[in-house]
Order: sequence, then C-alpha cells, then structure tokens
Amino acid sequence: MTKIDIFSGFLGAGKTTLIKKLISEAYSGEKLVLIENEFGEIGIDGGFLQDAGIEITEMNSGCICCSLVGDFSKALSQVVEKFAPDRILIEPSGVGKLSDVIRAVRGVGGELELNSFTTVADVNKCKMYIENFGEFYKDQIEHANCVVLSHTTNASEKKIRDCVALLREMNGEAAIIVTPWEKLDGKQMLEAMEKTDTLEAELKRLKEEDVCPVCGHHHHHEHDHEHEHEHHHEHDHEHDHEHEHEHEHEHHHHHHADDVFTSWGAETTNKYSADELESILGGLNDADEYGMVLRAKGIVEGVGGEWLHFDYVPGEIDVRSGRAGVIGRICVIGSKLNESAVAKAFNI
Repeated sequence: MTKIDIFSGFLGAGKTTLIKKLISEAYSGEKLVLIENEFGEIGIDGGFLQDAGIEITEMNSGCICCSLVGDFSKALSQVVEKFAPDRILIEPSGVGKLSDVIRAVRGVGGELELNSFTTVADVNKCKMYIENFGEFYKDQIEHANCVVLSHTTNASEKKIRDCVALLREMNGEAAIIVTPWEKLDGKQMLEAMEKTDTLEAELKRLKEEDVCPVCGHHHHHEHDHEHEHEHHHEHDHEHDHEHEHEHEHEHHHHHHADDVFTSWGAETTNKYSADELESILGGLNDADEYGMVLRAKGIVEGVGGEWLHFDYVPGEIDVRSGRAGVIGRICVIGSKLNESAVAKAFNI
C-alpha cells in the first residue's frame, strides 16, 4: 500500500520548504516519489529533490484541478507501477483546490492510501487571501486534516491568535501547527499531519491511561496501574482465566469511562510563566469551583520563548521545560468538571 500525502497552500506559503524538512527529518528510510504540478511554470526545486534521491514527475502544462485531472490520474498510476514507492508526495499548484486534488487521487483506486491532506497557510496573509481569493483559499483550509502556519517566527501573538480563529471558523477538526518550524522536528509535524498527535488523541490517551472506572482510582504511574490490576486478579491462577478476566476489565474500562468521567481540552497560543502555571494548577484542588480534577497535563509556550510541560494530580504539581509542541495544548480530566471555570483559570 502506497501512502499519499498532499501538500496544499497558496503560492509562496512554504509548501516546498515544508516538504524538504519532512524529507530530511521524517521520511528517512522510505522510498518516496514527489509529484509536482506547477501552474504553467517550470519547477525550480527539481535539482534539490533529485539530489535527495527523489523521482519527480513535473507537469507544467496546466493546473491539476482543471485540464490535468485526467492526465494526473494516469501519471499517478504510472508512478505507482514504475517505482512502487512507500509514499507519494503531491505538491499541486498554489491556486488549485484541495478538494479537486483529493478527488483526482480517489479516482485512481488501487493500492493507494490517502494518508494526509496538509495546507500551508502564511500567518501574515491569511485574512487577505480569504477576502480576495475566498473560493480557492477556503477550499484548501476546509479540506485539510492539518493546517501548518508559516512565517510565525516574527508574527505577533495577536496575529497568530486571530489567524487561528479564522481557520477554526472554516475547519473545526484539523490539527493546527503554529510553532515556528525551526523549533519543531519533522517527525513531530508528521504526527500532527497524520493526526496521531492531536488534542482529541491526547485526551483519549489520558482518559484511557490514567483513570480506571472499575476501581475508581486514578493511576498516575504505570507501576501503580499494574499493581492495581494485580490486586484485581490476585485470586486468578489459571492463565487463560486471568487473560479473559483482564480482557473483560479492559473492555469495561473503555466502554464506561465516558459515563464516569468528563474531560476538557483546549488548544491555545497563550504564553505562561512557570509560576503562573503552578498557581493555576494549585487552584484546581478547589472542588467546589472546578469539580473533582483528577488529572491535568499540557504543553504551552513560556513567556521567555521556551516551552513548558506540566502534569497535575491532586497534591502533585510538576512544571518543567521541554521540547516545543506544534501548538499549546491543555487537557483536564475529572468528575463533574466545571469546564467554564477550568477554561477561565487558564485564560481561555
């Protein structure tokens, strides 16, 4: 099965720069084919990509979303047959509609897996493009499963926040990367593109790992969780029976967690100091105001440009420096959470 990654974005947004970063940092060991479609222009980046061992099919006679849809499908089939790649990267024209590219790929069929649809958006031009090229720009945003903001290094907090708000009006589900690319590893960006690193995924992992509806206990440490499970099964001596019992326990765990606990999560471009985070997390002990908070964790940008990772369980607070996240993210799990109060505590 060949994975297909599509990179959309207006001219100059940074698609090729992103692809180069992923080739050098995330796709190592994979057999890649890049298909470019320039809008009536000769591709200027072919030299670099060929030097990296990438085979290129350049189609410079038209736009992928109109006259070249048929030719594109044929070219894609030929690429799969000739090179049998692990992954095909498609970089369509900046003025193409992402929905048309996706439709063209789906029309090919065969051993192809539509893996990711990424749109690169210039944080400085987001509003202008929406106003002037709404039909094309909105299509690129609405059909993306990940939007990567470019040129955020020197952008103001307000510019980034306003851009994210505009993107969310058009697409409420896509992962959004706002962190300057130089602070991120290509593998982190690929995780966001493939939606294995999203707010929803983090909340799901947190709920499954840290709260056990069967015994009603919070399991912060892996050892404690294993110990509790040993306690549940200490009278089971036959291996088959023990395995069956554990399976039932796990099924019960996954099936009923939503009935017992609630979760709240948010993406944020806010910046926090370590002292501010410790104060916020310390306040979560107030069950009258916030409900019973059993677990909180997150990655947010610090006021000094560093990134802060935090973990909270009742009576324990840990705030530390760590690697950058693709966007600030806060997750809270508990019983009868007052979500609006939790959001207000984090200034969200």
